[in-house]
This record gives sequence, structure tokens and C-alpha cells, in this order.
Amino acid sequence: MSPSKRIRIYTAEDVAAHKSDKSCWVTLRGKVYDVTGFLPDHPGGEEFILDNAGLDVENIMKDADSHDHSDSAYEMLEEYAIGRIGTDATIVSDDWEAPDDFHPDDTDSAEDFAKTQFLDLRKPLLPQMWYANFSKSYYLKQVHQPRHLQKSARLFGPDILEMCTRAVWYVVPLVWFPITANLFLRSMLQFTGPLPTFLSNPLLPLSLTSTITMTAFTKTLSCFFIGNVIWTMLEYGMHRFLFHIDELLPDHPIAMTLHFLLHGIHHFMPMDRLRLVMPPFLFAALQQPFTRLAYILFPTAIANGIISGAFMFYILYDCMHYALHHTMLPAYLRHMKKYHLAHHYKNFELGFGVTSKIWDIVFNTVLPV
Repeated sequence: MSPSKRIRIYTAEDVAAHKSDKSCWVTLRGKVYDVTGFLPDHPGGEEFILDNAGLDVENIMKDADSHDHSDSAYEMLEEYAIGRIGTDATIVSDDWEAPDDFHPDDTDSAEDFAKTQFLDLRKPLLPQMWYANFSKSYYLKQVHQPRHLQKSARLFGPDILEMCTRAVWYVVPLVWFPITANLFLRSMLQFTGPLPTFLSNPLLPLSLTSTITMTAFTKTLSCFFIGNVIWTMLEYGMHRFLFHIDELLPDHPIAMTLHFLLHGIHHFMPMDRLRLVMPPFLFAALQQPFTRLAYILFPTAIANGIISGAFMFYILYDCMHYALHHTMLPAYLRHMKKYHLAHHYKNFELGFGVTSKIWDIVFNTVLPV
């Protein structure tokens, strides 16, 4: 069956939103019907349908006291079928508690798809998202119900594209720590005098380390700490307002696909070891507008110091994020592990802090665990 021919999947909330004479939906035996066009032709009057708009009508259609409908009425109703109500896969729960050694059971991929008709874990996920046959409401309900596999589910068919979506945790410090150190060093040197651009002589700062003064080091360190604080704000803000843009997400396959690639897949498969840290190209794209802004707002020396501090905390953030999912940890980190896993398995609308709760406390989004 081609993607355009598949039955669209809705939630009860989708149906309940259509209860006026401008858009009137009902459900019957799991199917969804848009009966707006039938309102003027209903023998019992449109008020009878509008009284039950957005609801399931099975009982009312069988009610002999109200009006027992004939077989032909049911056959006529089929002309207005637009989809069906999806089946929940309930894993997230308000009473969930994280054990110290958390190892969830693997998902039966065939059984899960047969039940939910959401995403088939046995096939590349991205094409399924692109040709999505489900509403935004159903997508958000399903993508926040975690699934678990021994190996990473494929996003793409071609191997060369698939490689770009996965990253082992140590890639983050290997790629970004040298960049962070270079920015910190350049900041100290720029506080003492002008410095050629990175591209003109990348290794020049190494030969000038002996010229760095204590005053320059102190200034750069101050900027570095400011960058640390800025990162914690970005960590919280991006997680809450960009990665969880659920309510503002357009009900369109392209928008849902972008949401899925950016963060939805992490909630869908939270224990996937190869998708717990950002592939370098993704973080390179996300950091670009923020670093550009820093260079616009501040002199280069200050901007480099701030960016190095933010990058350092990003490295700690991504490595810590991996550890929170897959490592036995000391006391503070063990508490943050329970806190973060509760964001996945208890309430994904709270608990946005990963390295700390500070901004959850400030903005009243602390998740009780």
C-alpha cells in the first residue's frame, strides 16, 4: 500500500477538537469519521449529531429510545471515514521509579508495530516519518513512549547516511576539546595583543604561549566561567523550548520528521548507546548562530573565552548524558541519573536539566523523583 493510501491514525484528543458545525468528527468502533458534510442531510437534524460531536457514537446509534439506525445508515457512514483511533503503547507513567541498575526489557518490534502501527523498528525510520500517516497528537503520544533494542535502529537505508547519525561518546571530547583548548589559548593571546586568524596560521598560538601574562589568563578565565553559566542556560532553554516544541509543532510530516531527528528519536529510543551524544556535524550546526552572536556582541578575545567555556560545558554535558543512561555513578550523578531517566519514563514535560537542576528550580519545572 502506498503511503498516500494508508489509513491515517488519530487520537481521541484529535477527534474531540472537531465538535462544531464547521468541522464535525465522530468515532465508531475505532474508526474516525468527518461527518461535517452530512449535517444538513441527517434525517434527525444536525443538532442530534452536534450533541455527540467529538465523541464515540456507537451507543447512541444503537439506542432504540433515541433512534435505532438501520444497516444502510452504517454503510452510509463509511463514506465519511477518514482514519482510525491509534492504540496506545503505555510505558511512561507517573508512578515510575528508576532503579540504581536500570536495564529495560527489549521491545518486540513485530508486536509493537502490529499493535500501534506507528514506526516499524525493523525498517529504516526516516522514510516512515517522512511519509507519516499519523496525526501530530498520535506522533507525540507514541514518540514519548520508549522502545528498546539491543542494537541501534536504522534511520536511513544507505550505510553512508546511517553512519552520520551515530556517534560513540568519546567522539565528543576527541573532536571538541582541541577546539575548546585552541579558543581558550587564542583568547589569552588576544588579551595581550593582535593575533592572525585561525585559518592563516592555525598553530601559531602554540609558539606564543610563553608571552601569556597572568592578567590575560585571569581575563580569559573570567570569560570561561561566564561561558560555563551561559551553557547551562542554553542546555535548559534548548531542551525545553526547542527539543520539546511539542505544542507549537505543525501537524505535518516534514515538521514531525525534523522534530524526530532533532530529539524525538532520543525519547523514542532513550537507551540507544550510539544516539546519546550529538554527532559532530549536528553540534557544529547548532552552535553556529550562538558563536556568531558572541562575535557580534563582544570583542574577539572575550568572545573566544566565553565560547571556550560554553564548549567545555557542552563536552561535559554530552559525556554526562551518556553516563546518566549507561554508567554506574557516584552519589550526585546517581541522583541526576534518576532525575534524567524520570524525564524519559515518568514525565517528559518536566525535568529539563541534565547536568544540574538549577534552571528547573528557577523556572519551576523540577520533576519530583
